[in-house]
Amino acid sequence: MDRPLEPMLLDQAEADRLRGELAIEAAGIGTFDWDLVTGELSWDERLLEVFGYADGGFDRTIEAFLARIHPEDLTAVSAAVRTAVDECGDFATVYRVRLPDGTTRWVSARGRVLCDTDGRAARVLGAAHDVSGHPAAGGGVAAVLEAMPAAFYSLDGDWRFTHLNAEAERLLGRPRDQLLGECLWDAFPAAVNSVFEASYRRAVETGRPVTFTAHYPEPLHGWYELRAWPTAEGLSVYFLDVTERHRAQEEVRRAAERLAVVAQVGRELAGTSVAQVLTGRLPGLVVPRLADGCIVSVLDDHGSPAAVGSAAADPGRGQLLADYARARLAALQSIAPVADALRTGEAVVLSGAEAVDLAPAGPARALLARVAPRWMAWLPLRGRGQSLGLMTLLFDSPAPPSGADVAAAREVADRAGLALATARSHLRTRELAEQLQRSLLTAPPQPDHCEIAVRYLPATRAAAVGGDWYDAFLQRDGATTLVIGDVVGHDSVAAAAMGQLRGLLRGIATSTDAGPAGVLSRLDDSMALLAVDTLATAVVARLEQSPGELAREVTRLRWSNAGHPPPVVVRADGRVEVLAALRADLLLGVGTGGPRQESVIPLAAGDTVLLHTDGLVERRGDDLDRGLDRLRVALAELAGLPLTEMCDALLDRLVGRVQTDDVAVLAVRLHPHDGPRPPEAGPGSVPARS
Repeated sequence: MDRPLEPMLLDQAEADRLRGELAIEAAGIGTFDWDLVTGELSWDERLLEVFGYADGGFDRTIEAFLARIHPEDLTAVSAAVRTAVDECGDFATVYRVRLPDGTTRWVSARGRVLCDTDGRAARVLGAAHDVSGHPAAGGGVAAVLEAMPAAFYSLDGDWRFTHLNAEAERLLGRPRDQLLGECLWDAFPAAVNSVFEASYRRAVETGRPVTFTAHYPEPLHGWYELRAWPTAEGLSVYFLDVTERHRAQEEVRRAAERLAVVAQVGRELAGTSVAQVLTGRLPGLVVPRLADGCIVSVLDDHGSPAAVGSAAADPGRGQLLADYARARLAALQSIAPVADALRTGEAVVLSGAEAVDLAPAGPARALLARVAPRWMAWLPLRGRGQSLGLMTLLFDSPAPPSGADVAAAREVADRAGLALATARSHLRTRELAEQLQRSLLTAPPQPDHCEIAVRYLPATRAAAVGGDWYDAFLQRDGATTLVIGDVVGHDSVAAAAMGQLRGLLRGIATSTDAGPAGVLSRLDDSMALLAVDTLATAVVARLEQSPGELAREVTRLRWSNAGHPPPVVVRADGRVEVLAALRADLLLGVGTGGPRQESVIPLAAGDTVLLHTDGLVERRGDDLDRGLDRLRVALAELAGLPLTEMCDALLDRLVGRVQTDDVAVLAVRLHPHDGPRPPEAGPGSVPARS
């Protein structure tokens, strides 16, 4: 006996899938899948049969689908699908299919557009079936056009309205019974000689559809995306109101532009050092990207207007705006919105008419009335808690500046104010440093037959003096003392320590008969007693003569070196000698009690002594010996120059523009005793003796 057939068991998901397939097959529904990225259109067998492609010829393109749509229905179908793609939505439409044998079928189709993670349409899935036998099929196209969420109208060959759907009535603001039969150019005169007329006529003349986006002024005052198809009867137009989308895109563009302006202002003002640069550069950065006109006024340290600059987007208004900016400068703080902005530190925004009414009577008020801005904004340039100036913006748009526009302008004003405050702070620091330099690095004496030249180059621009120093002074016995020194560090602390050491050394040297070694030893003791917690190097030298040496034109150079680069002597015949000691003495501040060395050599008329700090010879990655070799070569080549020219040429050759350390130079040249002081040495200058 045969065993009975066992039923095939299916899980619920498989059963649901099979039931759906059977239902679709029974209803004669075909499915489609359109990949918008690759352009491939996939149909199943039922849909191929509905469209007459069962025997082949379907190339899986959207063009193959459109080729079978009845010409009278093509515009409506394309509009429905395009709307769904634009909005990532659904569509439903009824249309006629014209088969190769000339017969016509009515098809009902529904579809859904799928978007990717970025919101872009990527795929269209749907289904369609033959409804030719349905009694309402013939009116399907009109029903679709009427229910379509996009606006649609058609024009005849004389540009007269022949059809409008409900959405077109709503967007055009006119009922169809008024528009049907009326000429487009009469109904909407602003379209004449515009992109609308040019695009429509191009579509009709070429027989090809056109797509464009344009703005229509009042009474519609909106942005529209349009697609126009030429037909045998005239022109069919599908359009969407994209005003909100355009506004959103415009706001994104404006936001990016605002950020770009703020970033550029930050870069430009990073190097600003004077108010004239600020007033000359900032207005041009702001206009036209943030405003149609800009005035920047800078106040001095007492709050009075000191400088002004302006820029206008309209070149024809530039001079007028500049005249107004200058005319209002004297009475700037008497203008109410200006006073409010400077006092509160907040932006003030008013209409142009209000600004004119609040302006004091006089030339400035008359000029502002001629400038005639729609809106004005006043923003203080704030820096370190103070209003240091004012940025005035002028706008020509009917609407007031947005909150985002004002916020971006405020960011620009704040950056400008900070740049101005920083520049003034640097200037004050520079002035204080120069005063300190004048008090510490005094001009050297100029004894008879002895020419002294000094040079000082700070490592930083912000401070005109650091830890390096030079000094030269006379002693009671007629000797000339020369000092070169270098305190560890380059900041104001090093400069202050340098001032202490210079004062101590001067006092010791002028109040005792100690030689250079004794002066340095006593300076070590004083630093320990006074708790001067710093390290320094120094060379102390004396130019000495006994009566007999004076008669023989001989001068003795006596020196002691506390860990400093050695002195250099350039002989009258061009020979260069580096006076390096056999044993290096300790730096100042390391300890006390140890004896210091002292050396002596004779000098003759025409000889030059050069003392310098390590910034003249040291380079990164290089040692001191190589630096001294470069110094020897340079001095040998420059020995024949006058002393001051030799110093300048030496700095230019060895330092140039690549400077990483302070540089101090002290040079002495001996001249013959049996003649007057040479003209190139300049006049003699020594302190009066009591």
